[in-house]
Amino acid sequence: MSGAGPNPPAPLYPLLYEPIVRRALEEDLGLAGDLTSDAVLPVGLKAEAAVVVRAAGRMAGLPAALSAFTLLDPTLEVEHHLADGEDAVQGQTAATVRGSARSILSAERTALNLLGRLCGIATITRDLVALVAPYGAHVVCTRKTTPGLRVLEKYAVRCGGARNHRFGLDDAVLIKDNHVALAGGIRSALERARQRVGHLVKIELEVDSLDQLEEALSLGVDVVLLDNMPVETLREAVKMAKGRAITEASGGITPATAAAIAATGVDLLSVGWLTHSAPALDVALDVVGV
Repeated sequence: MSGAGPNPPAPLYPLLYEPIVRRALEEDLGLAGDLTSDAVLPVGLKAEAAVVVRAAGRMAGLPAALSAFTLLDPTLEVEHHLADGEDAVQGQTAATVRGSARSILSAERTALNLLGRLCGIATITRDLVALVAPYGAHVVCTRKTTPGLRVLEKYAVRCGGARNHRFGLDDAVLIKDNHVALAGGIRSALERARQRVGHLVKIELEVDSLDQLEEALSLGVDVVLLDNMPVETLREAVKMAKGRAITEASGGITPATAAAIAATGVDLLSVGWLTHSAPALDVALDVVGV
């Protein structure tokens, strides 16, 4: 049995992921192509192979990852049995690939590398979201993504039921401790930011003490990033900011601590390890017919 998440994400445009998959194929094929498959398999040999989920988890990136097959060989046929945002049980077939045996095996590793990575992110995200859901808090990811894979990894987070923080440096202002130190203080940093950005750009400020929080709130910010605060301090910070700014907890958030942090009433939990430390889900390609 499989089940869909409560809010399946909107699918990615192929324009966003095809260049990534092409680069991955080029990296693997090099200048000489697949020496093994070309040497061992006869020209014209056809095969059917199943993409199998060997460990239960949340699906993410199926169209993107499996496009490796059709980008390498447009004559290959890929039939999807699961969709992004669905949960798969161990042993379930996510997709079937039919066509040239050489092409299927040549694209196999690229497809599985991407699929396992993205499903792994979606799976641990799903589990963390479930831990904090009773408290009304939302999980968000960070910019701690694999270089070149941000669009896919952020999409995998959405497949897991969480939300995205900034996609890059250009879609919001996040004033962190180093910005404050180099700008000469919170007031100076905020004033400079307001002078520079447009009216639609949100401004978030990182604070690590209640004194900093009070100064930030008195000056007016859209969001406060409550960095590495103990739970008791975090609870007080949420009370101070209520109705004045969105609150986002960051630092030291794990499955063991997430529920207690969410119980403080914080609006968002910012978690970097969703993308930088997620274990890949075990997926494989099994030949099922010729």
